[in-house]
Amino acid sequence: MANFIVGLTGGIGSGKTTVANLFAEQGIVLVDADIIAREVVAKGSDGLRQIGDKFGPQMLTPEGHLNRAALREQIFHHPQDREWLNALLHPMIRTRMLQQIAAASSPYVIMVVPLLFENGLDKLVHRTLVVDISPKLQLQRTIERDKVSKEQVQNIINSQSDRQTRLDKADDVIDNQGDVTALQSQVLALHNKYLQLAERQNP
Repeated sequence: MANFIVGLTGGIGSGKTTVANLFAEQGIVLVDADIIAREVVAKGSDGLRQIGDKFGPQMLTPEGHLNRAALREQIFHHPQDREWLNALLHPMIRTRMLQQIAAASSPYVIMVVPLLFENGLDKLVHRTLVVDISPKLQLQRTIERDKVSKEQVQNIINSQSDRQTRLDKADDVIDNQGDVTALQSQVLALHNKYLQLAERQNP
């Protein structure tokens, strides 16, 4: 089990996945909240069954998967349903994350959580790492990547912690406004730092 956990976060389009994968190349186990969030509502899961019981069969596709568009529509128009959904899924996600951390064999673990501070999950980690880019670059990269409108991206940015709040709460920051070589050297420096911190944590 890894006894040292680094919480990796950043706004949409900041490059969290790219950074996480560079740590993975160093042999570090990743625990990804987005992947786990999909698993807890996968076909046949208890999470999906409870969503179907609550909102009806239209929440499932003909193949038995979650109808994400229908669920998004439901919680957009009914804020109390969003609260119900969060109360259902957040504990499931948290439990599974802790199970994966307990099973990890690397010296430390990177926990990738887009809403690390917003959902209070920074309490679970020893160190927080923010991937930082300018809002202008966030917009540009996300529009190019997801092929969505500027308005859609701006709405997501507005729903997340603002840049300064994230930076104020970060123990470490990676500047992802340059090229991949600059990114790799920052990750390597932090990797060595985290190895030392993990060693101190587990003498």
